[in-house]
Amino acid sequence: MKKLWPILLLFLAACKQKEFNADLLIKNAMVYTVDSTFSIADAFVVQGGKIIAVGNGDKLEEKYMAREVIDAHGKAIYPGFIDAHAHFYAYGMGLQQINLKGIKNWDEVVDTVKAYAERNPDGWIIGNGWDQNLWPGKKFPDKAKLDVLFPVRPVILNRVDGHAVIANQAALNVAGIKPGQTIAGGEIETTNGKLTGVLVDNAVGIVTSKIPDPTDQLIQNAFLSAQRNCFAVGLTTIDDCGLPYTMVNTIAELQHKGSLKMRMYVMLADREENYDFLFKRGVFKTPGLDVRAFKIYADGALGSRGACLLRPYADQKNWKGFLLSSQKHFEEVAKKLADKGFQMCTHAIGDSANRVMLKIYAGVLKGKNDRRWRIEHSQVVSPQDMSMFGKYSIIPSVQPTHATSDMYWAGQRLGAKRLKSAYAYKQLLQQNGWIPLGTDFPVENISPVYTFYAAVVRKDLKGFPAAGFQMENALNRVEALKGMTIWAAKANFEEKEKGSIEAGKYADFVIMDQDLMKTGARGLPKVNVLKTYINGEKVYERK
Repeated sequence: MKKLWPILLLFLAACKQKEFNADLLIKNAMVYTVDSTFSIADAFVVQGGKIIAVGNGDKLEEKYMAREVIDAHGKAIYPGFIDAHAHFYAYGMGLQQINLKGIKNWDEVVDTVKAYAERNPDGWIIGNGWDQNLWPGKKFPDKAKLDVLFPVRPVILNRVDGHAVIANQAALNVAGIKPGQTIAGGEIETTNGKLTGVLVDNAVGIVTSKIPDPTDQLIQNAFLSAQRNCFAVGLTTIDDCGLPYTMVNTIAELQHKGSLKMRMYVMLADREENYDFLFKRGVFKTPGLDVRAFKIYADGALGSRGACLLRPYADQKNWKGFLLSSQKHFEEVAKKLADKGFQMCTHAIGDSANRVMLKIYAGVLKGKNDRRWRIEHSQVVSPQDMSMFGKYSIIPSVQPTHATSDMYWAGQRLGAKRLKSAYAYKQLLQQNGWIPLGTDFPVENISPVYTFYAAVVRKDLKGFPAAGFQMENALNRVEALKGMTIWAAKANFEEKEKGSIEAGKYADFVIMDQDLMKTGARGLPKVNVLKTYINGEKVYERK
């Protein structure tokens, strides 16, 4: 028996060595950690939903016994992608409605709406994504054909940028809109004294406020269908811009049930009830949900000529666009958010809107600070105003695919000289040394790969223009990757918990079939996500 003791002790020691001390070990990978030195590792370890070690695979295998080991076979791995400006819920709702994106003429839009209505015979008809800039003549549509097809059933079709709609007469009747009616910060278009059905910016809400509230089931379907598509392109956190406070509990409940796994940074809309909610409650923070910001609209969009410019539009004399609220309103909002300690994130497209908001921010922020107040889009900025971003630590939050979507017609709106200070991402980056990137989906495609491509190559998916669009403002690959990961996390005050593959952070990461940092420009748009992980749990795998 005494002779058996040494053997027994060795057996027990071996068993003890095989006790699991990790959930997952990834090895033989090209791991872009996006840490402070942008180091590259070949392995990392996950336990309890967080990364606990990063480094050399052989050494990590000696130290950790993981329940699951994945050999990445040299594939590139990145921190989970973060979209710093999107409309996640609106995108999900759009998936339940009519998709009009990319349609090349108004007649085809009408035919698409007719086909949808035949399949869905009840309720309002809602569509999204038309763009008159793709049509012959590039003119706004008229509701006449919709009125003939749908004399009693309300129809509302949203322009691609969400800043204009066309509604049929039935919808206008429900909203009580009459020819000659006006509204501050919006436009109700008429021709020869008759309504065309086109409503711009604040006028849109007159009709949308009459649309019946969606059911709980429809809301859940919207979130989960949006999540499914976003996981497939490697997104693990979404900044959802401009939600009502009632959505906070809805999101929290879906996350608590485990059906909604997407992490969300929510900006509440600029409405009194939303301020009341968050001011009374304080920052709403869970591992999956962060609510500490407000989304304000300074102006509209360039495509619908609602962007507020310092000088008239090059293609519409005597028209400069408009602010969506009074300057006094923006000043009051800035002061109360500064006093309460919340983040202000303001949509500003035109150079006039950007100047107004930069000056208002400056008056409240005083100088360098860490409030991380954001200008969403920062699309057309006067060269005279560019330095204000750095001087007052104001963060430009930009969407690279806007540049490659707008480049065909933006010069017509702005003129060649003013176009040079538009979509100026490199100059904006230089102001603070960092810049968060997003898409503004569903205005643009949800793909972070397209964001990366547009930021670096500045071409459309067909390779136009050959030399790239205003390449002096292209980002390099490291900057683009940081913009979709650690800098996007920083814009949300979340850089200590996500945005890089480092010990102590959430195990949110993506495995790609090709390396974004090395693939040639032509091949970049074809790079695919193989797997997406949140908390070390696989939430997507490419079939």
